[in-house]
Amino acid sequence: MDVSIIIINYKSAKLVLDCIESIYRQQCTQSFEVIVVDNHSEDNCQEALMKKFPAVKWLPLTYNAGFARANNAGISLATGRYVLLLNADTIILENAIDKSIRLLEKHNDAVGCGVQLLNPDGSQQISGAHFITGGLNTLLPLPYFGRLVRYLGYRFKSKIPSVQNVLEDMEVDWIVGAFMLVKKEAVQKAGLLDNDFFMYAEEIEWCGRLRKFGKLYLFSEPKVIHIGGGTSSDYYGTDENENGKNLWNRKGRQIIVSTMLRIRKQFGPFWYLFNLGCYVLEVPVFFICLFIEKIFSVGKSRYTWKDAFQYTLNMITLLRYFPRMLFNKPYFYKVA
Repeated sequence: MDVSIIIINYKSAKLVLDCIESIYRQQCTQSFEVIVVDNHSEDNCQEALMKKFPAVKWLPLTYNAGFARANNAGISLATGRYVLLLNADTIILENAIDKSIRLLEKHNDAVGCGVQLLNPDGSQQISGAHFITGGLNTLLPLPYFGRLVRYLGYRFKSKIPSVQNVLEDMEVDWIVGAFMLVKKEAVQKAGLLDNDFFMYAEEIEWCGRLRKFGKLYLFSEPKVIHIGGGTSSDYYGTDENENGKNLWNRKGRQIIVSTMLRIRKQFGPFWYLFNLGCYVLEVPVFFICLFIEKIFSVGKSRYTWKDAFQYTLNMITLLRYFPRMLFNKPYFYKVA
């Protein structure tokens, strides 16, 4: 088997069917298997899938295991020399899987690759990024402190880490997990995704380990549509257009916890404490700056008092995990 394609289902039967149909529409020269891991959806996906694509392997889990654990379960069944982590809310275009494998085989120093991800309207989407020391770019979504970090970044002409327009084949530090093709032998060396993660940031931490054994590339020619938020929007009841910048709702709570977990695992305790301190410091800054904007009518505020209180509650949740995360104790960080 050339490639094992792993797709996770969580109450997204139509997306899964559309995704797999787009795979079978391609004129694949590579042999492939499709493994669908079901995160205890309790929907009609299996019945519809087996009726239309009987060759697909169906792996049901007894609970919602999230991204890392579900993909690990799929990898355990994979027989291909390549493993492709593919989001359910993707559509394969113009033999992108075949093209990616051929391009990857030309790079002997590579362990994996991603492709140019597109929005449904055809515009480019962030497809990968470069690491920033200590994960300092994760401070940018902070409502007010993030503005200072952004100003300093522009002031000192820091390189923008995210790669949105893949003009040519390029090396990156991490690949967006919507389409992530990895050599099976590299997985055996670097290990599986970290089971501590529920959702968000797990592929970034995994890429950090994979890069110890070779390079990661983004290829410009293969293109894949990524709708975005196929399962997370349903789970969190939010709009994917938030793009992870809303840190004061339920989804933002999980993003914050997963981000801090990734920084702790990848950069160590010092940078974890530094970033944690900035996130906690944002609480009084949030209230003070919002007070100034509201009372003295300094500009038009994009935030509300509810946002500030919800952000504070998210910080309280984060601090509950502090001892366990600081000492890197194994734990499933699935935030309610």
